[in-house]
Amino acid sequence: MIEEASAAEDSRVAARDDEEITVFSSPVRDFELDLGDGEEILSSFCEGNELSFNYIPDKVVAAINAGGSSILDTSFGIDFVDDRFFSGGDVLRTAEDIVDAQEPSLYRTARYGEVTYALDGLESGDYYVDIHFAEIIFTNGPPGMRIFDVYIQDEKVVSDLDVYGRVGSNRPLILLNVRAAVDGGVLTLAFRGVVGNPTISAICVHRAPPLAKRTGRKPRPIYELALENCQKQNARRLTFCEQMRDKSRGAVTESEQRLEELRNECHQAWISVQESNRQAEKLRDELSVKSLTVDTLANAVETQVLELRDLKEKEMNEKTKLKLAVSDAQRKVEELRILYSLLSKDARDCICSFPDPHGMVSAVQALVNEQKELKKRLLDESQERKFLYNKLIEMKGNVRVFCRCRPLNASEASASSVSLVEFDSARENELVIRAGTNPKKLYKFDRVFTPEDDQPEVFADTSPVVVSVLDGYNVCIFAYGQTGTGKTFTMEGIPGNRGVNYRTLEELFRLSTVRKGEVNYEIKVSVLEVYNEQIRDLLTTPSQAGLAPKRLEIKQDADGGHRVPGLVEAEVHSMTEVWEVLQSGSAARAVGSTNANEHSSRSHCMLCVKVRGENMTTGECTRSKLWLVDLAGSERVAKSDVQGDRLKEAQNINKSLSALGDVIHALTTKSNHVPYRNSKLTHLLQDSLGGESKTLMFVQISPTEADVGETLCSLNFASRVRGVEMGPAKKQLDSSEFFKYKQMAEKAKQDVKTKDDSVRRLEDSLRTTESKLKVKEQLCQSLAEKVKDRDKVAAELELQLATEKKARLAAEVALKEKRLKADREGSWDRADRANAEEALEAAFKTAASFHPKENSYRQPLQERALENELKPLSKDEKAPKVLGETVLCKTRTSIPKIQMVLLRFYASLHTQG
Repeated sequence: MIEEASAAEDSRVAARDDEEITVFSSPVRDFELDLGDGEEILSSFCEGNELSFNYIPDKVVAAINAGGSSILDTSFGIDFVDDRFFSGGDVLRTAEDIVDAQEPSLYRTARYGEVTYALDGLESGDYYVDIHFAEIIFTNGPPGMRIFDVYIQDEKVVSDLDVYGRVGSNRPLILLNVRAAVDGGVLTLAFRGVVGNPTISAICVHRAPPLAKRTGRKPRPIYELALENCQKQNARRLTFCEQMRDKSRGAVTESEQRLEELRNECHQAWISVQESNRQAEKLRDELSVKSLTVDTLANAVETQVLELRDLKEKEMNEKTKLKLAVSDAQRKVEELRILYSLLSKDARDCICSFPDPHGMVSAVQALVNEQKELKKRLLDESQERKFLYNKLIEMKGNVRVFCRCRPLNASEASASSVSLVEFDSARENELVIRAGTNPKKLYKFDRVFTPEDDQPEVFADTSPVVVSVLDGYNVCIFAYGQTGTGKTFTMEGIPGNRGVNYRTLEELFRLSTVRKGEVNYEIKVSVLEVYNEQIRDLLTTPSQAGLAPKRLEIKQDADGGHRVPGLVEAEVHSMTEVWEVLQSGSAARAVGSTNANEHSSRSHCMLCVKVRGENMTTGECTRSKLWLVDLAGSERVAKSDVQGDRLKEAQNINKSLSALGDVIHALTTKSNHVPYRNSKLTHLLQDSLGGESKTLMFVQISPTEADVGETLCSLNFASRVRGVEMGPAKKQLDSSEFFKYKQMAEKAKQDVKTKDDSVRRLEDSLRTTESKLKVKEQLCQSLAEKVKDRDKVAAELELQLATEKKARLAAEVALKEKRLKADREGSWDRADRANAEEALEAAFKTAASFHPKENSYRQPLQERALENELKPLSKDEKAPKVLGETVLCKTRTSIPKIQMVLLRFYASLHTQG
């Protein structure tokens, strides 16, 4: 009977619950909202074409096509703008058909991943949020491959949403009329994945009507309604149980047993559910991993498909080009055949019209002999003219300028590029530039090298200038031009085809060997670069490279020359040592990739060769310097198309080259002020450009039409350099007296260096002592704090001692009063009085034995004696004498015991009284 009644009651409760929360039986309604007209409704999921509707454009404040571009004049009656206001996520697209959709194009793109939308600029108030979803990735399922939560204004409004599980793939699912309150102008929507990553197709926000007829309570989500209904059901069931318990008390035991069984069953079911949840979580993790793998494979397949399409298109284009080329070649072959037949006919006619061949041979031989004679005379006069011209240039002190044009590279030749530079073999110091439709421009230099001229020919004209270094003259050779024109090749070369640097040092060592016995030479080499207007030593050893780089500056010597203190100068005695130095410097040079060159030099590389010569016969000493400079590319920033650090490098390169141009201009116009100090480059080359030296410039140019602008700029600059007159070079002598003083200065430097080392060691010792002193100071501070704590404890103990003294005085007063009373009444005999006095004296001695500074006092050792002290004294008992057996004990626990002894002593006095 009880079970039937309970089942009936459960059915009635369930019926009432169904009437109150019918929302749970609907598959498309999950949230309680308010339309504002007094009727409470629930937000709904709309599947496919279950609900065809239009928005009111005046009420829509934001409509976003997630992951896609703008869509105008949609069937919803509004325009959807392109994706914006988002953070995070990627874009997905599909070309498949979207079925049962009011606007299919809206669902072919989606924002994919952990995405947050923050729509700002909204007025404060209530809004409806509609979110459109569609599964366009996992089109073959299964359900559960993508599950995520939806948050609006940081509140979860949808849990474990599985779009495929609801509507399948390529079908729309719309979450309608989710009310959200905006206060502050920002509406946030967040999508967080539970399994896999969320996908969102579109978002629409429109104004919600005011809550005029609401009862005052806020909309509650489904889980709150479910909890409230469960509470109601439990309350009803409890009421029914109470009624049944009142009717039948006898059934309580059976019900409790049944309840216990049900609890056990529920516990077992709960354990099973937990195990199932763990298995489900494990499966979800595996599914997430597989989904990521599938996404990766899908992206890879899509990439490969695109690559295959590109390859097919390229193949078709190449086939078309080949067909056109073949047809063009066939046409040209036919034209050549016709031309060949015409030329054959003309040749036969010419042969028939020739006179006697023997006379022709003798006449041609005479012309050949005359041409050889004229050529020999021309070469002799050219050599004489060149010799006189060099003499004139040397007397005037002009900067010699050699121009070298690089050949067309493989890519330019394959693109059928044509050289714009024209050379005349009869005029080896002239070249002509054909600049498109502009008239040809003629340039003259001291020597012009064609692309066919190799490195030995270049050095053959350079060696006379180089030999001057051994004669005591300062020499400077530098290469100028845009990136990719062969400056580094000319100066450094490649293994098997060395450049000017290597051949110059080789020539110096050869001549020094020839002059051995007459002149002793000492050769030192240093390699540096000017990078971002900073001087960097390229011969720094690896151990030094690990430290902070030294800041190198240019200093002026007493004789007016310039040097860089701290620069590594390697003394070399053979070409093997020279090659090691050059390789080390070249490896440390700063290079980078630009549009002009993949391995572009991003600094000015400068090889300095210092030669000291001592004539064994006359005793004359010379000190000369040879600069071999490979300048960085002179192209403009727009040409190199660089950014970031490369842009900064290009700006500094152009700044230094502009400073070089200003110096050339000042020298050309013979200005009173030459701005050498505007750049580190010109400051270093002041000795070479400012006179008393021999200077040679290589201008490197490109023959292609793409570089014609930079080529003309380089040639114009070289022409201005060629017009600079510095006066005759001056021999750099080093007298014996000056050499003696220099040795003294070197010795003084060594002494200063030794003293600096001593000072450095003393400073290190001082630092060590200071660190030890800091440790001792910390220890002293810690001890001082401990002393303060002990002083504080001592003060407290002294206060307690003062309290005990007051108690002693009070006890003495009480004892005196007791004595007087006993004397008057005759109730104490002398033995009792002696025992009391002796006990009191023992207690006071115990208190007086306390020493505040040592934080201890004398305490009885035996527990029995302590108990006797704490008992009230009777007439027949004597105070125990235990002061001889003592130990040290902490005062914080012993002072109260002394107080107890005194209090019990007072109590015994009153008891006996």
